[in-house]
Amino acid sequence: MSQQVQPTTIEFLALELNQSAQATLELFEQANNWQERYRQIMLLGKTLPKLDECFRVDTAQVRGCESNAWLYHCEIEGKHYFLADSDARIVKGLIALLLIACNGKTSAEITDFDPKPFFKQLGLEGQLSPSRTNGLLALANAIKSESE
Repeated sequence: MSQQVQPTTIEFLALELNQSAQATLELFEQANNWQERYRQIMLLGKTLPKLDECFRVDTAQVRGCESNAWLYHCEIEGKHYFLADSDARIVKGLIALLLIACNGKTSAEITDFDPKPFFKQLGLEGQLSPSRTNGLLALANAIKSESE
């Protein structure tokens, strides 16, 4: 029987998302078209560190994503921290957007977070394929369920 691996507390706290949700919103509002928003998503994805192969396990995979995506959670002093990765660059960028909105927040703040208006504000509503939107909502739901 294999033992499930888990990143250390230090690894969770080392993830620094240098943008607040408000700064991210402003960045996307300044984008004039979908291509510029897409580029911003890709750049955000590059800010997330790649998970080591030992963490890319079935038990950490987010179900409902067309692409492979892995999510880890840790609660520290009443706040929730996440590490996540995907093998698809666009998904990794979308994960970064979710983590900007949810990382380091309390259970109540994460429960109150509604990803649909957030992504609408970012100008992404209707721009993502239905399967990508479903995967994004699966990731958001996984974050919410981990923080309950």
